[in-house]
Amino acid sequence: MTSQNSSASSPLPVLAEVVRSGFTEGHHRGSLVLLAADGSVDLALGDPAAPVFPRSSNKPMQAAAILRAGLDLSGERLALAAASHSGEDFHLALVRTMLAEHGLTPDDLRTPPDLPLDPVEAEAYLAAGRVREPLTMNCSGKHAAMLAVCVRNGWDTATYLDPSHPLQVLVGQVVAEAAGEPVAAVGTDGCGAPLMAIGLVGLARAFRAFVTAEPGSAERRVADAMRAHPEYVAGTRRPDTWLMREVPGTLSKMGAEAVQAVALADGRALAFKIDDGSTRALGPVLARALELLGVDAPVVSRIGRAPLLGGAEEVGRIRAAF
Repeated sequence: MTSQNSSASSPLPVLAEVVRSGFTEGHHRGSLVLLAADGSVDLALGDPAAPVFPRSSNKPMQAAAILRAGLDLSGERLALAAASHSGEDFHLALVRTMLAEHGLTPDDLRTPPDLPLDPVEAEAYLAAGRVREPLTMNCSGKHAAMLAVCVRNGWDTATYLDPSHPLQVLVGQVVAEAAGEPVAAVGTDGCGAPLMAIGLVGLARAFRAFVTAEPGSAERRVADAMRAHPEYVAGTRRPDTWLMREVPGTLSKMGAEAVQAVALADGRALAFKIDDGSTRALGPVLARALELLGVDAPVVSRIGRAPLLGGAEEVGRIRAAF
């Protein structure tokens, strides 16, 4: 195991450099962990044991909790329950369908009004004269599934985001179980749902647990649905989709504030967080981590490409520094 630790007097290591016209003009620091197929730590940079908010990288665990609570989801519906969707038409149509199937409407969603996550979709949405709405917020699929399981169990739908709600209590239990460590803190995610903090080692361990789980278990059902329908987990122009589509058996989910978790079919896994939350460093860091895990596929170069422009011309790039 290779390790580089941090402390109050020792900043986190540089994971990515910003290089413009041959000059390094900035750095992105963070923590990262790679797990071997047997679950042991193969590489640790920074402080991957320290708790972080995984943000939307927690969504597979939230979806597994929904299944454990008794909602029968599969296929595209289950993938969308674990999604940070782009707001493409097929995403929004299925969210409406999932709500209607349980006597619900978009008015029941407690997601904040938002534009589609994908910039292309957001531009088209605004050009059509539309305004922000809860349905287009990237977490609306997860919220639709949460509402549906509340209807199924007779739980209060008005308070489904309260940390003491039966569903959210179960989510916390599933997160801790999958991560193999207790939840260190509970906050509020951007969508309004409770957010459980765990370490990056725990996050990588959770993703590994999902791909190696027994067939038919809630965890394996979520992993299988996400891998079979990656465009519903993200969108047609998103790295999570590309990776799950082009590297068979891979489970991948990004989170806000530059968090990423991936597990390969054989149990190798990774998790990292860019400390300043800059998502522009996600691709280069993810690509390098995949290379270190031994992934040799064209999609890795595609994910890692992060050009810098000057006068509309490419004059540099963001590159991994480890």
